[in-house]
Amino acid sequence: MTLKELLYSSPVIPVLVIDVLDDAVPMAEALVRGGLPNLEVTLRTDIALAAVERIVREVPDANVGVGTVRTVDDIRRAWDVGATFAVSPGLTPPLSKLEHSIPLLPGAMTPTEVMTAYDAGFACQKLFPASFAGGADFLRALAGPLPDVTFCPTGGIREDDLPRYLSMPNVACVGGSWLTPKDAIARKDWQMVETLAARAVAIANDQPTAASRSGSASPQAGEEDPGAALENLRT
Repeated sequence: MTLKELLYSSPVIPVLVIDVLDDAVPMAEALVRGGLPNLEVTLRTDIALAAVERIVREVPDANVGVGTVRTVDDIRRAWDVGATFAVSPGLTPPLSKLEHSIPLLPGAMTPTEVMTAYDAGFACQKLFPASFAGGADFLRALAGPLPDVTFCPTGGIREDDLPRYLSMPNVACVGGSWLTPKDAIARKDWQMVETLAARAVAIANDQPTAASRSGSASPQAGEEDPGAALENLRT
């Protein structure tokens, strides 16, 4: 599975900040049961990598990525614990030049950043922070001059935003943290997490473009998918 195929395989990538290691597996299991197997564990806590390692080992149906990647060392540590993809808020020269087996989804916020990342071989990008960058209207504007870039908008997205984002022709999926509300995590209310995940999937399936989303995962003729030049994702 290439990076582009992974993005199209699920409408939402939950963005997770895990503070308690023992929460990692039940949180991941709830999201997977709800229909969202692609998970991004951010490097915002000291236990993030340990959480990734535990989810990889104990939740085989999850595709676990590492988020908030800022350095080459972050990429290497993510691979070492079994992550299948990496997500960065931006794209630095060292990250853009790194030759590594783990696919990277770099962040971009302006047309120049999008074009620069594309020229570096990244046809799949994260619009971040999406709500401040202009949201769905901005993505619609980019679809004209840059139709061969596929986005996963992330940042400030809520459940109510899903229909508009997923209707964009250049959006494969969205990233969001609303699926794991802090109060639910504090209560260990994994049923609520599962319910929120299932509701997101239902909203996505109601979109007019939902039937064609899986078919859009294959690169168009002449388009180079950045994931195709790398090893297949570990599953």
